Amino acid sequence: MKIRYSPVATRAFAAAPPQIQKAFIKQAGFLLLNLHHPSLRAKKYDETRDRWQARINKAWRFYFAIEDDTYVILDIMPHPK
Repeated sequence: MKIRYSPVATRAFAAAPPQIQKAFIKQAGFLLLNLHHPSLRAKKYDETRDRWQARINKAWRFYFAIEDDTYVILDIMPHPK
């Protein structure tokens, strides 16, 4: 599998605090190894648009789609509470 970033995700990553950027990079590595890695807590977020959500930390999430052999990171944002 590979990872590709949408323009929205690229901007969101650049705007995120440094500790979130570091945590996201770690979690993206886990995603490449295993979609079902326990710390990701990845789940289908929007069934109709085939969108997934995974955890960066307790307060931040990233959203992605799976296209063939590529995870397309769509956005990175604080978790809505």
